[in-house]
Amino acid sequence: MANVTRWVRFRHHAEIGFGQLTPSGISVHDGDMFGDPRPTGQTLALDNVELLAPTQPSKVIALWNNFHALAEKLKSPEPAEPLYLLKAPTSVTAPGAVIRRPLGYDGKTTYEGELGIVIGKSCTAVAPEHADAFIFGYTCTNDVTAADILNRDPTFPQWARAKGFDGYGPFGPVIASGLDPARLMVRTILNGVERQNYPIADMIFSAQTLVSKISHDMTLLPGDLICCGTSIGVGVMKEPVNTVTVAIDGIGELTNEFRQ
Repeated sequence: MANVTRWVRFRHHAEIGFGQLTPSGISVHDGDMFGDPRPTGQTLALDNVELLAPTQPSKVIALWNNFHALAEKLKSPEPAEPLYLLKAPTSVTAPGAVIRRPLGYDGKTTYEGELGIVIGKSCTAVAPEHADAFIFGYTCTNDVTAADILNRDPTFPQWARAKGFDGYGPFGPVIASGLDPARLMVRTILNGVERQNYPIADMIFSAQTLVSKISHDMTLLPGDLICCGTSIGVGVMKEPVNTVTVAIDGIGELTNEFRQ
């Protein structure tokens, strides 16, 4: 992973910027992260900035039933094509942000540690073999879900509502470019206890296949986020204050608190 670059977005003295994460801090860049980023020569210490979600996606696409192991456990047939929903862009929140249970909802809320794909160039109907050219990089995501809402109405599964509350879409802290995610593992740690540990290689549809198939349905724009789905180990956050970390070696660790 010698050529991996890790991009962050941050707030510093009320100004929002972006740059590359280096051993000495953040190498600040000008321009467009997805276009022509240019180093300014300035370096900021991580302690002196507030990290933000690394992009502002126009849409967040979240996969359902995209892992062989989970499909087997649920005794659910593996899908012939990607099954996905759209999370509201306003569900996005930053690494380190506190996620709060919505007012008026007192049911179960679950974590789902996942790999996220960040789109780097506008793409429509791309072939799988060309998808890498449109993928800017990969990130850690937590597809937080108000589980009891999903099937509360027997006539209409409420995927978008259950997963679209404000704050229910944290991702980051970085976008890692230049790596092959199929060689990595996703781990989710809840209140200090590892609850998920699964290989990305177990995905039913690879990152490239997802980008290709979804881009045949809708145009993907720079900064858009595809949450690749989760595997076994999803659980409920039961404590008054819950600390959740989604860790993918080679990418980083996304940590948030969920408060009841």
